[in-house]
Amino acid sequence: MLILRSVIFNTAFYLNLILQMILWTPFYFLAPRHLAWIVPRFWSWSSQWLHKVLAGTQVEIEGLEHLPEGAFILAPKHQSFWDTIAFFPYLKDPVYILKRELMWIPVFGWYVKKMRMIPVNRAKKGGVLRTVAAAAREEIADTRQLIIYPEGTRRAPGAAPAYKWGVAELYSQLNLPVVPVAHVAGLFWPRRKFLRFPGTIKARFLPAIEAGLSKEEFMARLIQETEAGCDEILMETAAMKDCPPLPPTAQARLSQLREEAAAGVS
Repeated sequence: MLILRSVIFNTAFYLNLILQMILWTPFYFLAPRHLAWIVPRFWSWSSQWLHKVLAGTQVEIEGLEHLPEGAFILAPKHQSFWDTIAFFPYLKDPVYILKRELMWIPVFGWYVKKMRMIPVNRAKKGGVLRTVAAAAREEIADTRQLIIYPEGTRRAPGAAPAYKWGVAELYSQLNLPVVPVAHVAGLFWPRRKFLRFPGTIKARFLPAIEAGLSKEEFMARLIQETEAGCDEILMETAAMKDCPPLPPTAQARLSQLREEAAAGVS
């Protein structure tokens, strides 16, 4: 049943993407950019509805009160394709930093270009951060929200953190608050696998880290607060009746957390 539901959902997910890009095209490209955001937001909501109906996976997102007004940086934990589509509907005018190769995909690349995202040439060495910071500063202009994944690539739930200093450079140069996002969505929508496990994905917008800290202090807080939030959600998820099978990284981390909790009580 799990395999069948996963196949059905994945098929429906990509068909939904393709059909919506085709059907929405006249409105999307003729509408002003701010109004055109209706299209990707609707796609995100419809994708999550399909996820719930076909794969049996519900979503609970907490901490909306922690999202500041105006410009800020959103820094989600990156475990799954799910976390690339789940959060932007809650932002007024988000902007992503993404691989420039995505801009070359027919239709999809045109959709991305319409929203004025920031493409990055990952093969290029040196000066990339300065270029990205300059582009982000121009795009944000006190109104947009920059979405960046501090670890750069998807990590398995419970894996040791591997944060890159790029987020600290952008934090310093843009002088904006950063909202960490904790979740363990990789348990339900694993990276590099087609299986989609039923259950409830919990995610939390954490309190914003204020602008103006040193890079070192900022990174220490970002890692500590994000990982603590992920640990808390991992323990909550593991206690659920519908918890999916835990990968080895999550099992090891959960055992460590339980040992630490037991040691603290004794």
